[in-house]
Amino acid sequence: MSHAVRAADPVEAALVAEAALTLDAGEAAALVGHLSRPPADRRWTALATDGGVVMASMSAQDPEVGHVDLLAVHPSAQGAGRGRALVRAAEEWLAGQGARQARFAGNPPCYAWPGIDVRYTAAACLAESLGYERYHVAWNMTADLVDADLSVEEDVARLERSGVAVRAAAGGDRERVAAFVEEHWNDRWAWEAVNAAGLHYAERDGRILGFAAWGSRPAWFGPMGTAPDARGLGLGRVLLRRCLADQRAAGQAGAQIGWVGPLRFYSRAVGARAERVFWLYRRDLA
Repeated sequence: MSHAVRAADPVEAALVAEAALTLDAGEAAALVGHLSRPPADRRWTALATDGGVVMASMSAQDPEVGHVDLLAVHPSAQGAGRGRALVRAAEEWLAGQGARQARFAGNPPCYAWPGIDVRYTAAACLAESLGYERYHVAWNMTADLVDADLSVEEDVARLERSGVAVRAAAGGDRERVAAFVEEHWNDRWAWEAVNAAGLHYAERDGRILGFAAWGSRPAWFGPMGTAPDARGLGLGRVLLRRCLADQRAAGQAGAQIGWVGPLRFYSRAVGARAERVFWLYRRDLA
C-alpha cells in the first residue's frame, strides 16, 4: 500500500507524537516544537502521512550526514507501512540536501534522543529491516528529584572562602558562559547553554570556571563541564545540584541526564541510576 507524504502540519505532528511516543508522551509535543527551532545553520523538514510524522535534519558541521530526528505513527495507523514510507521520504529529502548517509541518531545540539530507545522495539525493527546497521550505544541516567538531597549550602560557603562564586546566569551572563563553553568544548554545547531553561556557572576573579545547564532539550539535564585547571574543587556537584533543584521547582519529579559519560560522578553526586538505553543506527544512501 502506498501512502501519500506531504509537509507536516505542526499541530497534527504534535498530536501524533503524543499518541505514539508512549515513553515520552508528556513531552512529545514539546519535542516537535524543539526540533522546529534548531540553530540557524541547520536545514530541516517535517513530513507527514495520514497518522504519521517524520522530522529530519542536516547539520552544516557534517554536510554528508543526515539525521532522522523523530518518527511517530499513531497507534491506530500502525502496521500498514506508514513508518517505512515516512523513512523513505526522509531519506529522499536528505539525499536531495547532499547527504550520503542517514542516521537514527541525535543531531546535537538540537535533538530529541541520542538514538532509538531500545524499548521502542518496533522502531528498531523498522530501522534494521530498512538496512540500517547499529553502530553505537548511548545511555541516560535518571535522577529522582522528589526526595533527593540537593543541598549545596556548605559547599557554596566553602567555595566562597576560596574566592569562587556560584551564580545563576541571567542577561548578558549567558553570552559570557557560552563563550567559555565554546572555548573549552564546542559550539554545540554553547548553543545549548544559550538556549537552556536554566544555566548556572562558577567564577573566580571574573574568570568562569565551570557551568551546568538544563532544559536546552526539554526536561533533560545537561550539558555541564569544568575547566581543566578548576577540577577537584567540587564545582560539578554544586552546579549539578543547583540545576536539578531548578527542575524540581519547575514541577519535575525526575530528571533525565542525557547522553551520559561519567556514570560514577552522577551516581555519587545525586544517586542517579543508568536507565534509558539508545541504539544508534546508520545507512549509506549512496
